[in-house]
Amino acid sequence: MRKIAVSFCLSLLLMGVDTFAQKGKLYSFPIGMQAYTYRASFPKDVAATLDTLKALGVTELEGGAQKGTTPEQFRKMCEERGIKIPATGGGYEQLVKDPVAAAKTANILGSKYLMCAWIPHKVKGGFTLEEAKKAVTDFNMIGKALKENGVTFCYHIHGYEFQPYEDGTLFDYIVKNTNPDYVSFELDILWAFYGGADPVALLKKYGKRFQLVHLKDLRKGVKGDLTGGTPLENDVTLGTGQIDIPGVIREAKKIGIKHYFIEDESPIWSQQVPKSIAYLKSL
Repeated sequence: MRKIAVSFCLSLLLMGVDTFAQKGKLYSFPIGMQAYTYRASFPKDVAATLDTLKALGVTELEGGAQKGTTPEQFRKMCEERGIKIPATGGGYEQLVKDPVAAAKTANILGSKYLMCAWIPHKVKGGFTLEEAKKAVTDFNMIGKALKENGVTFCYHIHGYEFQPYEDGTLFDYIVKNTNPDYVSFELDILWAFYGGADPVALLKKYGKRFQLVHLKDLRKGVKGDLTGGTPLENDVTLGTGQIDIPGVIREAKKIGIKHYFIEDESPIWSQQVPKSIAYLKSL
């Protein structure tokens, strides 16, 4: 009995140490991945790509059914590997045309969130107030339809929205004129930074309007602009670029954001992703 009691006490002590260690970690969330990171791999072999993600410790994926699979099949393949799909995506035109169909697909995947990553605009680096106004109208409509079907709509910042407007930017205009009951946002920290914004300041300013975060880093020395585009080689391993990753996670935790997705558009993503994951775990 004495040995059992000692063993039991030791187990409790170890559990307490582990809990304390978890509480002390800055990044204490599941490892999430944006499926676009593996855009060169998924079309070749969906199962093998998911096996790679599982081996890396990825348990959340943002994305949709990959080539050769239905939403039902893809969800099953992910679940067999312990991977959930809390968020999926949809194209702007597709969402305007039939948001209910997009919501149904999201529900099949098990996704609570559906993000849109681009607002169509005519001039590269010249996003206009008129285009922002149209987006506001469309987003409110899309978000309402999605909410009625159990899905939260998130617009994914892409950098060009930070065109100056009045005493702020067109992004400020979009946030202020979209209904918070219907429209939330995904903070892509690289694109926000590249567009001239401070990701931490955005989180502080708009708080719970942000529901999701894309974790990526910008090569040191690269200057941003309002085009929403930069050479793929400028995506670097988390923690090696210009962005204050710890500051972002610290502020996002205060807000209550629970889903973070690594997105690496670099040609050497397969080399960088394991290092990015190790960096997050080290925080």
